[in-house]
Amino acid sequence: MMSSDSTSTHLVFLLLLLLGCLHLETIKLTSGNEDLNVGCVEKDRKVLIEFKEGLNDPSGWLSSWVGEDCCRWRGIGCNKKTGRVIKLDLTNPLCIYQLFYTEEGDTQVFNMSCLSGKINPSLLLLKHLNYLDLSMINFGGISISEFIGSLENMKYLNLSNACFAKKIPPHLGNLSHLHYLDLHGQSNVCDFYGIYADNLKWLSGLSSLKHLDMGNVNLSKVGADWLQAFTMLPPSLSELHLPRCRLDSLPISLPFVNFSSSLSVIDLSGNNFNSSLPLWLLNISSLANLNLSGSSLRGPIPDAFVDMISLQELDLSDNPFKVGEIPRTLGTLCKLKSLYLFHTNITGEITEFVDSLSGCTNSSSLEMLDLGGNQLSGHLPDSLGHLKKLTSLQLARNSFWGSIPASIGSLSFLKELDLSINPMNGTIPESVGQLSELVMLYLFDNSWEGIISEVHFLNLTRLEQIVISLTSPKKSLVFNARNEWIPPFSLKSIQMENVQTGRSFPAWLRTQKELVEIHLNNVGISDIVPDWFWKLPDIMFLNLSNNQIRGTLPSWMKLPDIEYLDLSNNQIRGTLPSWMNFSNAYEVYLSSNLFSGPIPVNIGETMPRLVVLDLYGNFLNGSIPYSIGKLKNLATLILSNNQFSGELPGFWKGLQSLQMLLLNNNNLDGELPSSLRNCTKLDTIDLGENRFSGIVPKWIGESILSLSILRLRSNLFSGNIHRHLCHLSNLRILDVANNTLSGVVPHCLGNLTALVSGSYNYSYLLNEIILVVAKGGVLEYSDTRVGLVRSIDLSNNNLTGEIPEEITGLLRLQTLNLSMNGLTGKIPEKIGNLKKVETLDLSKNQLSGSIPQSLSSLTFLTHLNLSHNNLWGKIPSGNQLQTLTDPSIYEGNQALCGPPLVAKRLEEPSQGPPSIEDKDDENGSAMLWFYISMALGFIVGFWGVCGTLLIKKTWRHAYFRFFDNMKDRLFVIIAVNVTRLKRKMALVRNQGGG
Repeated sequence: MMSSDSTSTHLVFLLLLLLGCLHLETIKLTSGNEDLNVGCVEKDRKVLIEFKEGLNDPSGWLSSWVGEDCCRWRGIGCNKKTGRVIKLDLTNPLCIYQLFYTEEGDTQVFNMSCLSGKINPSLLLLKHLNYLDLSMINFGGISISEFIGSLENMKYLNLSNACFAKKIPPHLGNLSHLHYLDLHGQSNVCDFYGIYADNLKWLSGLSSLKHLDMGNVNLSKVGADWLQAFTMLPPSLSELHLPRCRLDSLPISLPFVNFSSSLSVIDLSGNNFNSSLPLWLLNISSLANLNLSGSSLRGPIPDAFVDMISLQELDLSDNPFKVGEIPRTLGTLCKLKSLYLFHTNITGEITEFVDSLSGCTNSSSLEMLDLGGNQLSGHLPDSLGHLKKLTSLQLARNSFWGSIPASIGSLSFLKELDLSINPMNGTIPESVGQLSELVMLYLFDNSWEGIISEVHFLNLTRLEQIVISLTSPKKSLVFNARNEWIPPFSLKSIQMENVQTGRSFPAWLRTQKELVEIHLNNVGISDIVPDWFWKLPDIMFLNLSNNQIRGTLPSWMKLPDIEYLDLSNNQIRGTLPSWMNFSNAYEVYLSSNLFSGPIPVNIGETMPRLVVLDLYGNFLNGSIPYSIGKLKNLATLILSNNQFSGELPGFWKGLQSLQMLLLNNNNLDGELPSSLRNCTKLDTIDLGENRFSGIVPKWIGESILSLSILRLRSNLFSGNIHRHLCHLSNLRILDVANNTLSGVVPHCLGNLTALVSGSYNYSYLLNEIILVVAKGGVLEYSDTRVGLVRSIDLSNNNLTGEIPEEITGLLRLQTLNLSMNGLTGKIPEKIGNLKKVETLDLSKNQLSGSIPQSLSSLTFLTHLNLSHNNLWGKIPSGNQLQTLTDPSIYEGNQALCGPPLVAKRLEEPSQGPPSIEDKDDENGSAMLWFYISMALGFIVGFWGVCGTLLIKKTWRHAYFRFFDNMKDRLFVIIAVNVTRLKRKMALVRNQGGG
């Protein structure tokens, strides 16, 4: 045994040895730190300065490129020992944000955030450069520089979304050390065609490649053998991304599959293969991620997926597969983590599929399941609760019904649950409250019933978004929460529609300090909005519409971050004071309330970003503020149904983004300002029910060619209907009724393309309301229904002349109203060509002739009025006319006969046009005197003649002798005429036979 002294000696020795090692390590680390202090090489710094001079930097992204040590500059990486530049990364995160949130063609914001310019060839002098990222720089359509293929040490090259154009240089094939190559094509802010390749042989030179992304690169010129070039890539390749490359062929079979054993990701989404799913893909044993979404695949989903034992992510979304059920074998892919079958035409129930997933050994690995946008139906199975690892469950846009199974509470990892847009008509179980990881809960557009209580949110501590709505406004779902309830979550967004939350304003919202979005639409609130609500700090989207909210808005109210505000359809009163200073607001809806007074005169300065302003249906008055003309982005201006007065200001020149102008039902007057012609994007103009005067300007048909709705009804316009209106090929509603227009109905109205053919238009806004006189009344069209209307109303003017034959070519026309004018001539014989017409009103004109038989072929006709004209003859019968039995349709046409006027005209079967005397007899008083005088004449005539014959015998003999002589003469005349007629007929027959 070892003594204690010996043990101590050994311990001391080990301790000294350990300290020595630590000392040596310290020396080593110190030596390493000396290397870290090595600055960049001067010649590399000069190259970078020269490179910078070729770039534009409006955002100051390269502001750190000053000083001697370039290794400390943003985006520069150096070798720690030599100080040589080995990395150049100019990726700007702000640019990436703009890429996703900038509309196509809107380059101004993008260019103010991102670098632009040219690539200086001086980069070739950076001999040690092996990492180059120039993504998101706007190179303005130049080609990729060939010299990049000479950077022989390059291992990482990213040129994605950099607005390159033209052909990819094959010199890139010289980069034999390259591991990562990203040539993803142009972004949505590039206004030219992107890069393309007509040959892919250069790929064979990339012998070290691991990752290749050529998304959005045009490969349509490569030909049908494009796939062979990619099969020859090196065994090191693990990811291949070819989305949206305009590929139109995908071979069903290959003589051999030469893809490497390490290939784990294939993305061929967004192409147009128009073929079935190839089975050779299933033979790539290493494949873990397969994305074929939106590639026009067809046929069935093959059961052979069961052999892909390594598959972890499968995305077949947005393909028009043959309608069929989910392959049961997909459920045996126990390593599958993500399955996306969105919008793939699958049908049936998912019970067996979910059961097979839950039957995997050691439970299913599935984390993401998206079956949305299909035709699946039935109850959701209890076996959903067996998919323990699910983090996202997407079942929206199907036909599921019933309740959510209580087993849903077992999905303890679930972060996103989406059951929206289904006809689910059951209850939401309390077990939802056990989903402690849930972040997003989407249950909108269903038919839920029952009660949601505090228990439903008991453990939802991570919840950030709630979206619950019912398709019906009946509020069959009640959200029951106490005023003193303190929720466990901190929401960023809450959206509820057609859910009953109670009359009082939800007091629990006061506890939510991170709210950005609040939508409480039609939830039964009839309270005054409490002051604390207007102090919520970060609200950007607020919708309290369709309630019965009362009171006024406080003068101190400020919503500095508000972008969307909708308080429409409530009972809020008071003026619009200076609190309307929402400098970030894009859309403001205050319609259908009790607001009064004028619009703030400085509205153009206080809300400069405004795109939509809707003040419909209030009691606002005064003139329209001139500052509205400063709203350069204004697209929709709705001031209808108020009490505005005065002339329209001439500020329209600056509103070139304006698409919708609704000013109807006010007290506006004067002529239309000529500056309105500058609003060339206008789609809808409604100036009806005002006192505008003058002629209808011809510049409407010259400058505003995108116009689809023109409503000038009930004003004081005069003059002719100018033929320039016929240039409006998109016009589908033309209403100039109730004015003092004169002249003829233009023949060229038959050229209105949108009324002849053309597809239906759908309004992009939900607040457009258009009034159309049709079917005997005033109909209100709103939302997307406006796009379904096709109407011409020229009624109650002073128009003359005939109805042009060309108007019968408007095959999509639904309403034609020409009543209360001075139109003459006949109803066009081809009126039956208007197959879509539902309302036809030609009443109170001076039309003559018979009613065309083709009228009976109008099978959609539900309202007809031909009254008070000079029409004659028999009323056509058959088809839809049989259902129009109201005699008033034809009243005031004295010479018409037939149903529904049979009873009235039984003793007057006149078949000819009425005389002038007959027309004068329309007066009831004249008819009465006519019958009285006829009765008196009968009495005097009868007793004056017959009484005398009874008294004087000689007169009686002479009278009967006279009638005997008349009878003989009449017989002779008839006999002679009959003989002549027979001779003529015989002569005609003889001539015909010859």
